[in-house]
Amino acid sequence: MRHTNLTRRLRRGSLGVALIATAALVTLPGPTPAAAAETPLSQGRTATSSSTENAGTPAQNAVDDDKGTRWSSAASDDQWLQVDLGTTASVTRVVLDWETAYGKDYKIQLSPDGSSWRDAGTVTGGDGGVDTVDVSGQARYVRMQGLHRATQWGYSLWEFQVFGTTGGTGPIQGGGDLGPNVIVVDPSTPGLQQKFDQVFAQQERSQFGDGRYQFLLKPGTYNGLNAQLGFYTSVSGLGLNPDDVQINGDITVDAGWFNGNATQNFWRSAENLALNPVNGTDRWAVAQAAPFRRIHVKGGLNLAPNGYGWASGGYIADSKIDGTVGPYSQQQWYTRNSSVGGWTNGVWNMTFTGVEGAPATDFATGPYTTFDTTPISREKPFLYLDGSTYKVFVPAKRTSSRGVSWPANAGGTSLPLDRFYVVKPGATAATINAALDQGLNLLFTPGVYHIDRTIEIDRADTVVLGLGLATIVPDGGVDAMHVADVDGVRLAGFLIDAGPATSDTLLRIGPPGASADHSANPTTMQDVFIRIGGAGPGRATDSVVVNSDDVLIDHTWIWRADHGEGVGWETNRADYGLRVNGDDVLTTGLFVEHFNKYDVVWSGERGRTIFFQNEKAYDAPDAAAITHDGIVGYAAYKVADTVNEHEAWALGSYCNYTSDDTIVQHHGFQVPVRPGIKMRHLMVISLGGKGQYRHVVNDTGAATSGTDTVPSKVVQFP
Repeated sequence: MRHTNLTRRLRRGSLGVALIATAALVTLPGPTPAAAAETPLSQGRTATSSSTENAGTPAQNAVDDDKGTRWSSAASDDQWLQVDLGTTASVTRVVLDWETAYGKDYKIQLSPDGSSWRDAGTVTGGDGGVDTVDVSGQARYVRMQGLHRATQWGYSLWEFQVFGTTGGTGPIQGGGDLGPNVIVVDPSTPGLQQKFDQVFAQQERSQFGDGRYQFLLKPGTYNGLNAQLGFYTSVSGLGLNPDDVQINGDITVDAGWFNGNATQNFWRSAENLALNPVNGTDRWAVAQAAPFRRIHVKGGLNLAPNGYGWASGGYIADSKIDGTVGPYSQQQWYTRNSSVGGWTNGVWNMTFTGVEGAPATDFATGPYTTFDTTPISREKPFLYLDGSTYKVFVPAKRTSSRGVSWPANAGGTSLPLDRFYVVKPGATAATINAALDQGLNLLFTPGVYHIDRTIEIDRADTVVLGLGLATIVPDGGVDAMHVADVDGVRLAGFLIDAGPATSDTLLRIGPPGASADHSANPTTMQDVFIRIGGAGPGRATDSVVVNSDDVLIDHTWIWRADHGEGVGWETNRADYGLRVNGDDVLTTGLFVEHFNKYDVVWSGERGRTIFFQNEKAYDAPDAAAITHDGIVGYAAYKVADTVNEHEAWALGSYCNYTSDDTIVQHHGFQVPVRPGIKMRHLMVISLGGKGQYRHVVNDTGAATSGTDTVPSKVVQFP
């Protein structure tokens, strides 16, 4: 939603005093029909209020079209009056006819449901009489929210009139079908194996293609199924608990397409089901952006490709693996709030929080960092069937948690699908923003969505959920998505792919200077992936900027492409991966790679990171191109000099300077030396001698060891 300043005229006799109000502009989709006539919408409708002065001044008096009756409130600030229009309408203006006891400062707010409100106009310094506030937006409920009274009495209105239209394009409907690329099946679906095989044949090698697919499995038992997953393919169960969908078979990711090398097995997912592997062990040989969530494996799990070729993953959460997990050739892995029957070996960085059965910490001599609990977690929202009705379950926040959240489900809310705008290929940003302004959540079905304006998430507790790695591409240099400084927004399961014109910021959470306390209900970003280049030229100055406090980032891969189309030092220029300006932000499972300058810059206080995986940009042309402030190379993870408190554990940065292998980067990590800065379990690695690190953090830690791909570690700093 875009904001602008509109003139509000305070009409009181001949005074014509002009004030400024902030109003929301919404552009509705499609061709513009003949303008519908503006009509009064509130007369005779149901009105309610926060209080009344006495029985003779009820809220209903303000909408009875009788200027001899009035509503008045108790004599205190923060009182409100609202009217239910009876149906969703396009609201254009609100007229307030004040009695002597008037509001000096107040807001006009709009709502789709009477509980979630957004500001549509703000009046400050009013002087009573008749106020007309121009607004714009879809709403069923309209409210005057008083902030400051002008007198010692309460707020008092002869009339509260809402004007607008109910014709024209009408409200955007929630719910509906899930679009052409969602494949819903049950155990009796004919040719079920062939459906998976057909999609896999198309997607196995389609690393930068446009195909996007989501398989949804209804509750039941599926026998003999081997669901091989290629690029941009997701499979999910539709039960409320994983064990509602039983597969006597496998969900397989392997690397035959890439000669046994799994380091490019990106962008796919499996969620919310149970597996009984045919040979006792399921194979999930993935790299970045391939989450494995809410899975019950009734056997073992192999994270390496057939032949134990290279692998570079990965992420598991809220899952139970009855047998042993074998990472084998996996270089790094983060597992959260799960249960494992055992864990064998590891290469460089294997991190566990809240995992029953996890190996003990041995980072000084081995790959493991283990915490008994996860400090703050919130499982990802997911689609499920309640009978024949689709709903989205939105799990609650957990603190100091351990183990899976199911089968009891550790709290949360179910939202019916009709509270979501089901976004399908061809939808425009104007339609998406209009749906948001109307109070709907977003469910992106699989597809690629080109947008010509920023998607604006302004309402608290909005859910934006993607299926099948739905992909948003900002055109013309616009930002892809902005989230306001509000509580509880849930971003999950989609990819933002930079367009060829430079965007300032692809995803921004909170405006600059955001400062509200969201500790009780933080905004959460989960399985939201960022890509600059690879599918074609893409450019952005900042990829993700977090200005709000208390944000929880739970698994992301923010990637400036090192291969594919549109790749080059300036061709897919992107200076920064993640910039954190908000306080008390937590990241769990942070993957950020290849940016022209800093991959992560952390300026907020009391930030925490658990697990970080990074590669520096392969294509730095020479040392001069990355030298700044007398330092060769931008740190992978920089804590700003102004920060007093920050903690991070299990951080790895790797260099592979293929354009100039003589580059010696000064360090992987740069932090101020203060008592409140605590960096633990840090490593840097030269991949086959393609460039080197001189130190690990600041001027501490041994240099990397030539062509031997062996970590240089610092267990604790300072």
